[in-house]
Amino acid sequence: MAFPAKSGINTEIPCDQTKWDPEVQEQNKVEDPSDPASWRSRKKIFVVFVGLLTLFNSVFDSTIPSGGIEFISRALDVKSDTQQVLPTSVYLIGYVTGPLAFGPMSELYGRRPVMVGTFVLFTIFTLACAVAPNWPALIIFRALCGICASSPIAVTGGLFADVYRSPLARGRTMALSMAITTAGPQFAPLIAGFIATVGWRWIFWLSLILAGLTLVPVLFLPETFRPALSREPRKRGDGILVKTFTRPLYMIFREPIITFTCLYLSFASAIFFMYFEAYPLIFQGVYGMSDGIAGLAFLPIAVGACIGMAIFLAYDSFLQRAKLQKKTWSSLEEYQRLPLACLGGPLYVLALFWLGWTSSMKIHWIVPMLAGIPFGMGFFLIFVALINYLVDAYHEYAASAMAAASCCRSIFGAILPLAAAPMFTQLGIAWGCSLLGFLSLLMTLIPFVFIRYGDLIRSRSKFRQQIHHE
Repeated sequence: MAFPAKSGINTEIPCDQTKWDPEVQEQNKVEDPSDPASWRSRKKIFVVFVGLLTLFNSVFDSTIPSGGIEFISRALDVKSDTQQVLPTSVYLIGYVTGPLAFGPMSELYGRRPVMVGTFVLFTIFTLACAVAPNWPALIIFRALCGICASSPIAVTGGLFADVYRSPLARGRTMALSMAITTAGPQFAPLIAGFIATVGWRWIFWLSLILAGLTLVPVLFLPETFRPALSREPRKRGDGILVKTFTRPLYMIFREPIITFTCLYLSFASAIFFMYFEAYPLIFQGVYGMSDGIAGLAFLPIAVGACIGMAIFLAYDSFLQRAKLQKKTWSSLEEYQRLPLACLGGPLYVLALFWLGWTSSMKIHWIVPMLAGIPFGMGFFLIFVALINYLVDAYHEYAASAMAAASCCRSIFGAILPLAAAPMFTQLGIAWGCSLLGFLSLLMTLIPFVFIRYGDLIRSRSKFRQQIHHE
């Protein structure tokens, strides 16, 4: 029983603090093996650690051929510029198809069998890439790697939502995953540019070593999906299976929040992967750098992602203080994450124009290289805001929402880079980047529209109403 405070001073712990402070929640919980949200911190951290490791493998492997593509092409007698993009593009095509199966499967059979099974296959197909006898075999194995590597992209959002019910803890975990998603691909071309001088196969041997080390903790990943843990009877009828596996597509076409979020994320992701085609044109073609040195140009993007992470944490702390002070705006769902995307969008546009109009022999190479900092900040903030917005909005079905987003992003990310070389050849670096900048400027309106009309859109969502009644 609570007693009134004397002298007008409230001596109780504010109810909002217990609601938003994960540490207070942790102290008050009794561990229930069938409820991952009640597990001890050490076990939760292990789950997050494994999820982040698999995610790093996935994104690192996505771009690693681009750093040594000249060595691969020369060894396998590939001369077409379009074909040279294929090791990255077919990997991303795997990102299109995989999530449509793996996200729903994780909501039907559990997270563990999907994560473990796909990572074992990913390791095997990475080995196959390292020993591929010719170009067609390499392309086929890269596509299979991409399919299996798409599992962490689709499932980790649900994995983290399983163990963290607190929006604060879950949001910070998702931010860390986005930092890895942004920074991870930047290191791969840099490393590949140097290691390919020893032999192009060492690019994939390195990926295999990383996958093999990661496989050990992956095998010990516990199940985190509550229905699978509680062994609730799961219906397996044809109707249920069809509904489960078509859920991501249904969400893309019938949920406006997911439709426009996917549109923005897809375009931003496509530009992200186009950079891996544009940077060699700029830093090797314009400035005459070697493969290894040109790979250093990607590091400012990783620096920008780290700055974006710091901005996220600062905003998150600001938001939590506002919640404790019971400020009205802090309880609105659209203000939890979207203001970060409102900042990230203009930074993304700025970076594109900066890169395009400073890439010239008359300007020192450091100037266009530094454009990577606002690019990394913008990419990180756009993604961390919108991905968290999806996870918060769809909770138990976060894996399907993530699968929908991943599928759309990968379609754009696989196709548009194929147009990078022709576009820059026809328009030049300056106007090619400007075209992307103008299109990105239109996309920056999406989070602002969500902030203004998001509540109305959500109130009319039949899918969300169904979630709350289940």
